[in-house]
Amino acid sequence: MTRFTLLMTTALLALAPAAAPAQDADFAVGPQYDTTHVYVEPQDFDRFVASFTATFGGTTSKQGAFQVTPTPSNTKSQLALTPAGTISVFGFLTPIPTPFGAERTGYLVTDLDKAVAAAVKHGAIRLIATFPDPIGRDAVVQWAGGVNMQLYWHTTKPSYPALATVPENRIYLTPDAADRFVRQWAGFAHAKITSDEKAAPGAEIGQPGKTYRRIRLTSGYGKMSVIVSDGQLPWPYGRDMTGYEVTDLSGTLEKATAAGVETLIAPRGEGGRQSVIVRFPGGYIAEIHGRAS
Repeated sequence: MTRFTLLMTTALLALAPAAAPAQDADFAVGPQYDTTHVYVEPQDFDRFVASFTATFGGTTSKQGAFQVTPTPSNTKSQLALTPAGTISVFGFLTPIPTPFGAERTGYLVTDLDKAVAAAVKHGAIRLIATFPDPIGRDAVVQWAGGVNMQLYWHTTKPSYPALATVPENRIYLTPDAADRFVRQWAGFAHAKITSDEKAAPGAEIGQPGKTYRRIRLTSGYGKMSVIVSDGQLPWPYGRDMTGYEVTDLSGTLEKATAAGVETLIAPRGEGGRQSVIVRFPGGYIAEIHGRAS
């Protein structure tokens, strides 16, 4: 090779675009497998499950009592599979071991070990190392801002019906953590930002006269709304972990009321939708929304 050829080759290599870094695999299975974890007192268990399915429809799994933590415990447990989203209900018959009870959701993944490694790579910390449960394996991780999630894998692959509408994980943060959380979640979940309203009306979260930032994302794990404020929120804002989309908001509220569900915040506008906050028997607080008319 001549000196001229060597110089030209070196120059061309320098000008060539760098290879894009390899992306992590997407470990999501589907939003129908992503469950909000609802903890209620054992005496409220049946009443809560009945009110939830009366509101949203759907079916339930067989109720049982299991040890679902790596240390000794016992809880009533049941799934409610509705067209608007799936929940895992726990009614502990023993004291609840830490860190359980503080995780907001359980996300089914295709490979638990790789998913946990990817979460840690993108900034999560493990609150509890991977452990076996009666039907698979689990881990609990925490993201920026103290957002706790459980990742899980089933020994036998589950098969749940597709959802009619995808629920929304509602995460309240301050500006100190919001961008870091969104960056972490987007990297891990391959999430896309669908909207970022930097000055939404504060009245939507009980802060008239102020503004807040509302970031909406979507991924294979479902939808997410990151609600960024100064944190000075009146009750019950911030207690609504999940938002459920319905096609008929007034009809859904009628069914909810008949099932003993209390409306805490009457219908109001929130970024192109009509939204309410309700409390189910047993204390579970949720947001329900439909398209603005």
